[in-house]
Amino acid sequence: MGFFDRNRDQLLQSGIDPDRLPPGQYQTDRFPVLHAGSVPRYKDLSEWTFSVTGLVDNPVTLSWPEIIALPTDEVTVDIHCVTKWSKFNTKWKGVPFSAVYEMAGVHENVTHIMCHSEYGFTTNLPLRDLLGDNVALLAYNYDDKPLEPDHGYPLRFFVPRLYFWKSAKWLRGIEFMADDRPGFWEQNGYHMYGDPWKEQRYWDD
Repeated sequence: MGFFDRNRDQLLQSGIDPDRLPPGQYQTDRFPVLHAGSVPRYKDLSEWTFSVTGLVDNPVTLSWPEIIALPTDEVTVDIHCVTKWSKFNTKWKGVPFSAVYEMAGVHENVTHIMCHSEYGFTTNLPLRDLLGDNVALLAYNYDDKPLEPDHGYPLRFFVPRLYFWKSAKWLRGIEFMADDRPGFWEQNGYHMYGDPWKEQRYWDD
């Protein structure tokens, strides 16, 4: 029996439905750290800002106090990394994406967003995956504590229905777009969409 089969068998023996695990994934209790380049460190957030740009009626730049004054939501969900680990029952708190969407006055022709993060990192997301019953947050707490720097402090886009690189760390802005275009990770070989249930890891998947 291979590693992935043993992992699913262990889930079953623990009373956990292995169908929660997408194909090609293994469950872990750890929270592995994966990123490119250095981790931003903030002495304080007095000069930190978050921007909403693109095809909106109300482009805005928000300070950290303005971010945390927005409506909040808490969710407990599974997450799945493109590097094949999955972590169950993770708890997150943040601003619902819908609050930003409503505040911005998004144009009717918008189909996608681009998340803009520190150091110029970007990733694209379809708007349809961020509204309605879909979980999408501007997350600032994990497991009842502020995000650690390695996991995106102070703000991370959080969309667990897709591979975890789409949950952009160190988020500094959202751009609303009328078309799809690749972000940094997609330009470097990752899939444009990233559905873990279809194993959409890379361009040729």
